[in-house]
Amino acid sequence: MAQAQFVIQQHAASSLHYDFRLEVDGVLKSWAVPKGFSTDPREKRLAVEVEDHSLDYADFEGVIGSGYGAGRVIVWDNGTWRSLTDGPAGAALERGHLSFWLDGEKLRGGWTLQRTRGGDKPQWLLIKRRDDEADARRNPVSTQPESVISGRTIDDVGA
Repeated sequence: MAQAQFVIQQHAASSLHYDFRLEVDGVLKSWAVPKGFSTDPREKRLAVEVEDHSLDYADFEGVIGSGYGAGRVIVWDNGTWRSLTDGPAGAALERGHLSFWLDGEKLRGGWTLQRTRGGDKPQWLLIKRRDDEADARRNPVSTQPESVISGRTIDDVGA
């Protein structure tokens, strides 16, 4: 069986954020992460659940025209992922807790998504697990701003 993919797209829309997407049950389950990923297990990052995307959106870079989501997009990181939670990943997300392992270009190691409350869009916490890839001093969001596909930064897109 092929490994499931993940992608993190940096998105300069109404505000700069990171769209985190996990391939689950044939779609990209998606969360907007305003501050991006931290490799420090002590930091909890807000992740707001957004609509699913099709798998062919995983390598999109460019400018989204007018309307919802309008703005510039790069593929900040991508790779494969696997669940560390027993049972199907979709069921774990329904229950509100998924632990997983990322094997990406920039990010590797264990992470947890924990749903905090409902509302218009369910909110989650994204937390780095304590493992060999955890590093409180590393800040990949600021030190590695370029796309893993094109090498461009978000400022280069549409510029």
